[in-house]
Amino acid sequence: MVSAVFHSPLEASGSVTVTSSNPQGTMTNIAISPDSTRATGPKDLQTPGYDWRGLWLVVLPPLLGLGLLIGIWALVSISTASSIPSPADTFKQAVVIFSDPFYRNGPNDQGVGWNILMSLERVAVGFGLAALVGIPAGFAIGRFEFLSRMFNPLISLLRPVSPLAWLPIGLLVFKGANPAAIWTIFICSIWPMIINTAVGVQRVPQDYMNVARVLNLSEWKILTKILFPSVLPYMLTGVRLAVGTAWLVIVAAEMLTGGVGIGFWVWDEWNNLNVKNIIIAIFVIGVVGLILEYALVRIATAFTFEEVKN
Repeated sequence: MVSAVFHSPLEASGSVTVTSSNPQGTMTNIAISPDSTRATGPKDLQTPGYDWRGLWLVVLPPLLGLGLLIGIWALVSISTASSIPSPADTFKQAVVIFSDPFYRNGPNDQGVGWNILMSLERVAVGFGLAALVGIPAGFAIGRFEFLSRMFNPLISLLRPVSPLAWLPIGLLVFKGANPAAIWTIFICSIWPMIINTAVGVQRVPQDYMNVARVLNLSEWKILTKILFPSVLPYMLTGVRLAVGTAWLVIVAAEMLTGGVGIGFWVWDEWNNLNVKNIIIAIFVIGVVGLILEYALVRIATAFTFEEVKN
């Protein structure tokens, strides 16, 4: 005789106890769990597999977009004969350039590595000065209504001005190409940081400020304990926008001012009619900008807190 007793999930997690009796009358209990009866092998549907569909959705679209770009580029190079170099010829030239990116044969003949580093140095200095001025100014403008009414018209007037329009002023005042380029970076980077920081301060919940008033907190504690944590995501967004704008502007500024830099390198290669190097420079500028954008997005994500709803 064989009988099956089904235990509850709390007792045996779905196991089955089979009671059998042999001819001698001895009762034997055999516990059978689901794992012991499960078939093994590649056809087992219970085994979690790799999400190939998700992988293709991540990898395939960018590859198709890059392939489309290269295909259009190849067609344009064929239709324009020798005006636009083909992707293959440009790749061979890129291998030659990046085989020694830090050579120096004079002040105006340096590798692409030195040009990138010089542009990044100008961006870092101009952006750093803009952050030192713009972020505190944004806090003050957002915190005090009088300052907001005072500076908002000036910001609205000066912000739409093209950054390159400020370059002649920098050349006139600083009497040098390098400080003029840094000044241009400064003036184009400061507006996003001021505006985003001020907006963040103005959007701090009024309940927080009421609590600070009841507790009689000092202005320094209001700034460090209430405003700064609440405004940080807005501030980082302004920083990200400012860096992107600065990297765009430095290329154009270096074309006009000369010297060492990725923008000057593009202009110098144009004067030499070396279109391959110009295309390589375009890709280098895009890759560096993409890296800067990705790094700042990661930092902004790390310091952005979302409200958890029950």
